Amino acid sequence: MARILLTGSTGYIGSHTAVALLEAGFDVVGLDNYSRSLNGVSRRIQEITGKNYAQYQVDLVDSEAMTNVLAHESGIDAVIHFAAFKAVGESSTHPLLYFRNNLGGQINLMQACDQFGITNLVFSSSCTVYGNPEQIPVTEDSPLLEPESPYGRTKAVGEALLRDWVKSNAAQQGKAKHVIALRYFNPAGAHPSARIGECTVGVPDNLIPYITQTALGKREKLTVFGNDYPTRDGTCLRDYIHVCDIAAAHVDAVNHLLNQGSLTAPWSVYNLGTGVGQTVLEIIQAFEAVNQIKLPWSFGPRRPGDVIAVYANNRKAVDELGWQIRYNLEDMMRSAWNWERMQAQDPLH
Repeated sequence: MARILLTGSTGYIGSHTAVALLEAGFDVVGLDNYSRSLNGVSRRIQEITGKNYAQYQVDLVDSEAMTNVLAHESGIDAVIHFAAFKAVGESSTHPLLYFRNNLGGQINLMQACDQFGITNLVFSSSCTVYGNPEQIPVTEDSPLLEPESPYGRTKAVGEALLRDWVKSNAAQQGKAKHVIALRYFNPAGAHPSARIGECTVGVPDNLIPYITQTALGKREKLTVFGNDYPTRDGTCLRDYIHVCDIAAAHVDAVNHLLNQGSLTAPWSVYNLGTGVGQTVLEIIQAFEAVNQIKLPWSFGPRRPGDVIAVYANNRKAVDELGWQIRYNLEDMMRSAWNWERMQAQDPLH
């Protein structure tokens, strides 16, 4: 049974990936500092899967705490690195917070991998590395343009650090690193059980949880940031992908690294999106139609850091990793609302 170190294991995508890994038969060691999640998520993960796993409260910026865990939990076969702050708006206001947390934590993790001989890593990247792309859909070969936010910059720099790290180890016999960067587009939805989902701490920065909290009455109304973008209805256009499909891609990526061995390229990148773009207004309309709810919303000014339009060409992930998309937009809207209602009845702590 392969052992996987999962950083940011109780976050939105991390928790769904923990479930997918445990259900696929992996042994999971989770790390999270709970600054943007709740430790009760780990209990829900075990409830869904019926399996126990090791979960530690550790901040990657604290290198000593992380290395203490790795010294105790020996035999890690691969790392999936999620732990990072991810709010575009917040990063524009507090860039140093993002640089320190996202990049400082990643560097400590890379050093720990060197120290403990861990050679396989899957990196949680983002479509923000494409900036405002000149052509869409974007492929993995599309140019990486100037990021629109400090958050996007941490992902672009994070990728660059890993590329250099892989190169520095490539010539060392027996120590060559293999890294897969997964560039997510816009994860949405929740686990079908409605026991885990996008658990926001404070005011949501992402569209879907703001929609569900508005529908529940926790927010007075939804603000659509900008209606003068050069898109079909004037609002930003994104590629929304179900979080469970994102989680499945991480299982595919780990299997690719572990099963292909030395045949795996030292550095690989894959887009994770549906290949279909939806505007903000179309997402609101889809939520209203699926759940039979009318949302209060209004237009507001553009938000710093938002790109105009981006969606994915995902053929590489499908062809090389064997990744399959199993959920559609309606599934995302329905499961997100089921999760929000479940939270109201049985909140996480």
